[in-house]
Amino acid sequence: MTDSGLDHFSLQDTRVTRRYIDKFAAITGHLGRVAAQMEAEGRLTRPEVEVLARYLVGLSLTFRALGHKYLFSGRAAHAGNLTFDRRESGFPVFHELMTMANDAAQAGRHLAGLPGVEKLKDDMVRAIVGDLEIPTKLQFALSQRLYYEELARGGLFWARNDPQVIWQGTEGARRRFLVHWAVYDSQVNLPQIYLMELEDTGRTGLPKDERRWPVVQSHLMAQAVAGLKLLTIARGFDEDFGDLHPRRLRRFHVGPMYSSSFTVQEGPLSRILEAAKSPPGEDWALVWTEEELVADRAEAVPKGWFGTVERQVFALDPFAGRGAETGATRTERAIILPQRPYQALAELNPPGFADVRKFVVGAGGRVLSYR
Repeated sequence: MTDSGLDHFSLQDTRVTRRYIDKFAAITGHLGRVAAQMEAEGRLTRPEVEVLARYLVGLSLTFRALGHKYLFSGRAAHAGNLTFDRRESGFPVFHELMTMANDAAQAGRHLAGLPGVEKLKDDMVRAIVGDLEIPTKLQFALSQRLYYEELARGGLFWARNDPQVIWQGTEGARRRFLVHWAVYDSQVNLPQIYLMELEDTGRTGLPKDERRWPVVQSHLMAQAVAGLKLLTIARGFDEDFGDLHPRRLRRFHVGPMYSSSFTVQEGPLSRILEAAKSPPGEDWALVWTEEELVADRAEAVPKGWFGTVERQVFALDPFAGRGAETGATRTERAIILPQRPYQALAELNPPGFADVRKFVVGAGGRVLSYR
């Protein structure tokens, strides 16, 4: 690994790059089971789990595409190197996803200029058998072919995943919708998923309203920043759209990822991973944080000379004044980790982990939940 500035590291060895990608492939595979466990406990509904699963599968596909792109880092000229944030997040840097988005826009042109998969495989066999040489260039071409095919298929987690809306029913004259969107935040290099439950009192349902829906999408994406509190986002939305009433807003932070092999984060988790002495592939821990803001009630406030408009009054965390600090009704932190790191966590029992939810990945990928 080489330092490419500050805390960003570039992986320049093929085997190290593959281990990094394989680690994330395993981790993202477990996240769907964590969401299913949360549904079983009644903390997520089926539509919410389906939304989260869609983003988590997209995240897995993003790492698979990166695996194809950098399969020959350090072996083939111009193969490039994967850069990740070794201190703050453990995830690839934001620039990697921006580059993927640009590549996806030109995937068709690249695929048209590359031989097909079977043709490349036939050429590799001839190079090995006939020329008695390792067909590195052909292997690299095949990896790039697979990379652009992955991008062309779509469904990945992009740097920006624009809002979508799901019908939830009606209550009287009010339509209820679940709006969801996601970003790969450039400040912290982490995926963040947003879910907003809102009531619509407009004449036309939000997804069919050609005047409001594009403005809503633009507004929400502009506010999808890790540094903004949920209270700031919800109030701004409530004030800008008089006939859309946000009743509940949640933000899921996927990460940071800690690994004794790759990251240099400090704190209890680093010490826990060192004490666990886990075998390769099990030396990791992933933090999962859910912020939630709930509207306690609605008030009619004056608008103009004679009119009124409905405004939401949001409930903030009442304990020790934390609500004003966090801008949320509640915040729940969880950690996902294999068995050996969990055993080290239980033995060391560092302060601050008593209220952290533990999801432990056992044999066969089974996920168990502990408090």
